[in-house]
Amino acid sequence: MTDSDPVIEQVERWLQDVVVGLNLCPFARKPMRAGQIRFVVSEATNDAVLLEELLDEFQVLDRTPLEEVETSLLILPTHLRDFHDYNFFLQEAEWLLKRQGYEGVYQIASFHPHYQFADTDPDDAENLTNRAPYPILHLLREESLERGLQNYPDPDSIPHDNILRVESLSDDEKRALFPYLFS
Repeated sequence: MTDSDPVIEQVERWLQDVVVGLNLCPFARKPMRAGQIRFVVSEATNDAVLLEELLDEFQVLDRTPLEEVETSLLILPTHLRDFHDYNFFLQEAEWLLKRQGYEGVYQIASFHPHYQFADTDPDDAENLTNRAPYPILHLLREESLERGLQNYPDPDSIPHDNILRVESLSDDEKRALFPYLFS
């Protein structure tokens, strides 16, 4: 799909305003500015097709130089809208990653409009750190992640700092940054 795709536009806006704007991921700004993020809109309507698309994305990353594509976002506008189904699918995605020999090469980060960390209530602010306009499978290159963590002064502080950041948002700021949660 082209960059004029409304799904991609919404995800790019979320990346710019939330992920980079709130500095939830201190490593996202550089590849975003460099145009090294691949956005792929999944057409899957079932898990089997989505696993095929996921494998395809791993293979695209295999044959694409890091300088061209550092990371890939597989966006799921039509599948796994229920967070529990999505969370269950993540186990299948991890199984595929291991079975195909990608453990230690790639990592999957997860984002969902209804993301909920274990032992939290649905309305807890900390869940906002992983809430996106659509379910997303974020494929990261381990080497990029390791390099970023080595160059970051205190990587263990990132989750705590992110929680403090989203907890400090006013209701108006939350509505502006996460409109898809209030419609």
